[in-house]
This record gives sequence, C-alpha cells and structure tokens, in this order.
Amino acid sequence: MRIISGTHKGRRLIAPKTLPVRPTTDFAKEALFNILGNSLYFNEISLLDLFAGTGNISYEFASRGTEKITAVDVHHGCVKYIKKTAEELEFPIETIKSDVIKYLSAVSSKFDVVFADPPYKFEVQQFEEIIGKIFQNDLINTNGLVIIEHSKDTDLSHLSQFKEFRRYGGSVFSFFQL
Repeated sequence: MRIISGTHKGRRLIAPKTLPVRPTTDFAKEALFNILGNSLYFNEISLLDLFAGTGNISYEFASRGTEKITAVDVHHGCVKYIKKTAEELEFPIETIKSDVIKYLSAVSSKFDVVFADPPYKFEVQQFEEIIGKIFQNDLINTNGLVIIEHSKDTDLSHLSQFKEFRRYGGSVFSFFQL
C-alpha cells in the first residue's frame, strides 16, 4: 500500500499480515481521489473512515491536508496499526475501536465525507443499515458525501440518497448525498 499524493506522496506502508483487511487497491484509490480532487478542498473538510482497516484511505486524506479525521474499526490490531502509523507520519487521525453500527448510533459529530469499506461479503441490508444510520442521525454536513466501497456484485442504486457509482476492476464506489 502506498500514499499516492500529498506530503507523503510515494510513501509505502506495510501492514501486518495478521490484520483481517482488504485494502483499497492503488488503482481504485487513485481514481477515487481524482474524482474527489475536483470537488473538495482537502484541507477544509472532515472525514469519517468506517471499517478503516489499515487506515489506507485516512492516510491519503491526511497526506492531502485533511486535519479532522476519525478512523473507526472493530479490530484491535487495525486500530493499533492506524494509531502507530498516524503518529509516525504526524497525521491528525483519531482512532476509535468500535462496531460501526454502534458508533453511528452514538456519535453526534457531523462530517463532510464519510467513507465506508465494509467486508465485500456484506448483504445489501447491512449496507442499507450503514447508509440509513448516517443519514437518519444527521452525520453529514450540507453538501457532504458518503462513499461506500463494495464489490461489483452489490447494487446500491435503489437507495434514495444514491447519486452515482464508479467501477474500478472488482471494486465499486457508490456515492450518496442529501
């Protein structure tokens, strides 16, 4: 895994093989950030990274100047790795060990971008629950964006806040807005 752009452009990070993760590929991540770069000022936004895994997405935002980042994952090893890496790179990433649904039910902060990369094996109802909690609990700022990464075999276009999707190999990013 590498950081594509920003202050740590080209930096390679090696996560422990013991972590139960499937990091977003560099190809898909680069395409996603090309899209986001046309509509966001990274240094002016806040990010909520759900199912953060290795922190791959959080690091990319931080390297581009985002200073308000919250990374949530239920796995202790993932949270520990993100915290350690963020400290080494001097990235402003707050790490939280929590079940995502429980976190979304309890948090009262608002974010400009919510990125979620749940396991690809999730059922559509589980994706719906995540998206529903985000919008029902008013966790998105005006003009905020929710991005869900999922497999090409999952279709989320039936949800009311759905805006568009982009496919990169076996990965799909579905975008949602108020």
